[in-house]
Amino acid sequence: MTILKKTIQRASASLLLAGFSMFPVLAQDDPVASVAELDQTYVNWHNLDPTQDRIQGISVNKAYKELLANKKTKKTIVVAVIDSGIDIFHEDLKGKIWTNQKEVAGNGQDDDQNGYVDDMHGWGFLGNAKGENIRYETYEYVRLLRKLAPAYQNVSSIKEVPLAQQPEYKTYLLAKQAYDKELAKYKETKQTLAAFEEVLVRVQNVLATHLQTKEYTLQDVQRISTPDQNVMNARAWLISRYSQGLTVESFLKYKEHTDTFLEKHLNLEFNPRAVIADNPESITDTQYGNSDVVGPRPTHGTPVSGLIAGLRGNNLGIDGIAEDVQIMALRAVPEGDERDKDIALAIRYAVDNGANIINMSFGKSFSPQKSFVDEAVKYAESKNVLLVHAAGNEATDNDKVTHYPSRVLNDGSQIKTWIEVGASSRMLGKDIVGVFSNYGKQTVDLFAPGVDIVSLAPENKYGKMDGTSFSSPVVSGVAALVWSHYPELTAAELKEIILKSATVYPKETVLYPSSGGESSRNKAKFTDLSSTGGIVNAYNALVLAEKTVSQKKSKS
Repeated sequence: MTILKKTIQRASASLLLAGFSMFPVLAQDDPVASVAELDQTYVNWHNLDPTQDRIQGISVNKAYKELLANKKTKKTIVVAVIDSGIDIFHEDLKGKIWTNQKEVAGNGQDDDQNGYVDDMHGWGFLGNAKGENIRYETYEYVRLLRKLAPAYQNVSSIKEVPLAQQPEYKTYLLAKQAYDKELAKYKETKQTLAAFEEVLVRVQNVLATHLQTKEYTLQDVQRISTPDQNVMNARAWLISRYSQGLTVESFLKYKEHTDTFLEKHLNLEFNPRAVIADNPESITDTQYGNSDVVGPRPTHGTPVSGLIAGLRGNNLGIDGIAEDVQIMALRAVPEGDERDKDIALAIRYAVDNGANIINMSFGKSFSPQKSFVDEAVKYAESKNVLLVHAAGNEATDNDKVTHYPSRVLNDGSQIKTWIEVGASSRMLGKDIVGVFSNYGKQTVDLFAPGVDIVSLAPENKYGKMDGTSFSSPVVSGVAALVWSHYPELTAAELKEIILKSATVYPKETVLYPSSGGESSRNKAKFTDLSSTGGIVNAYNALVLAEKTVSQKKSKS
C-alpha cells in the first residue's frame, strides 16, 4: 500500500467520523444570472397543485387561473420582512418595495417624525448614522457567557448562589454548556479540515504532474489510465469525493464557514455592537441604526422577499405568490444571533408604519430580553397584524425545545395572530418533511415548501436553497394574497382560514427529522408533526375566505 493511499484512507475515515461527507444543508447554492441555468424541476414548484401537477406545492397557479382570473384586489398588503437585508433594486422586485410617502429621500431629516431619519423603505437596526453596519455577530449564549462568567465561573454548586440569583446562574450553566459543545465541535472540524486539505493538495499535485497542467477538469481525471498506482489512487480519491457531492469550491466554502464560527460567532472577545454604541439591554435607547435596508448581507432577506412578492408573469426569474403586495425592509438579523431589542423595535416599526403581516425567518436558543419581544408581539396582535415565523432548522421537536422568538409569552399566554411554519418538500412519501426542519404537534401550525426552493439572490441573480426560512414567506405570501382580496378579515380570522384550509395527509407516514442526523430519523404520521397536520394551500384558503366573508356579511 502506497504512502499516499494510507494518508487518503486515514483522512477519509476522519472526515466520515466528523460527518463531513455531507455539507451543511442550509447553504444556498451559488447564485446564477438566470433561472434558465438552474434545474427547471425546482423552478416555481411551490406554486404547483398537488392534484393537477402531482407536486406538493400550494396551488397558487390554480388559484390565479380558476378563482382570481377576473377579480381585482381590494387592498394592497404591506409585508414587513425582518431579515438580514434586502436587495430592493432586484429586477424581480420592481414596484414591490414599500415606500414611506411621508418621508423626503436623502434630506437628512425625520420628515414624518416617526423617530427614523430618511427611512424611505424601512430601517436598518444593525448600523449607525455614519453608514457603518454590522454583518457578523456572536451567538446569544456567547454574549450571556461573556456577561455572566465573572460572577459565576468559580461557583461549584448552586447552593453557593443566593436564591434570587439562581435563575441567572442556571442560565449561565446552560449558556456555558452550549458554548463548550459548539466550540469543541468546530475546533475538531477545523483540525479535520486541515488534514483533509493536506490530502487534497497532495492529490491535486499528483494529478497536475501527471496531466502536466493545473487546469484540469473532472472529465480529465476520469480519463486517466496509468500503471502508476500513486496516480490511480489520487484519481480514485478525487472521483469518490466528487460522487459524494464534494467540490474544491464547496470544501473552501465549508472551511470559511468553520473559520467564521470560531473567529466571529464563538469568539468571546468579538463585540461588533461597539459600532452602534447603544445599550442593547435598554429598550428606550432607540437612537441608532440607519436607512440602509440592503446592508452587507442581503443574501437571506432577498430570497425571502422574492417568494412573497416576486413579479408574476414577467418571464423573468420566479413567480411570487401575492401580486398586490409591498415589502417593507427591516434589517435586524446579522450573521449570528439577532438581538432581542432590535427585533422588538423592528416589530414596532412595522406596526406603526402600516405593515399588515410581519415575516420572521430567524430564531435562536436563548432570549435574555424576551420581555422586549413579548411586548412588541402583543402590540402587533392588538393592531391586527399577522406574525409568521419559521420553526427553525435544528431538526428538533419544538414542543420539547423552545426556540425564540416564541408566541408563548413569559406570563404563559399566547399570541393569537401568530403562525409557526415547518418545511416540506416536493413529493409525498417518507421525505415530505425537510430533514432539517423543526416540528411540533403543539407548537408548529403547518408546513410549507422549504426544500429545493428557487428564489431571488442579490444583484439580479437567482439560487436554490433550503430552510424553514423560505417556508415562512410562502405562508406570508398566501396570507397577503388572501387578505388583498378579503381585507374584511381580521388577522385572527385569516390565521384560522390558513390553518383550516391546509392540505392534510392523514395516511402519510414520514421519516421525521432528528438532531442525531439523517441516519437516526424515526417514523411518524405526518399529522403528528404539526397542529394541522397539513401543508398550506392558497386555493383552499381563498375558497374558505370567500365562504367566511359571505357568512359574516349575511349575519350583519
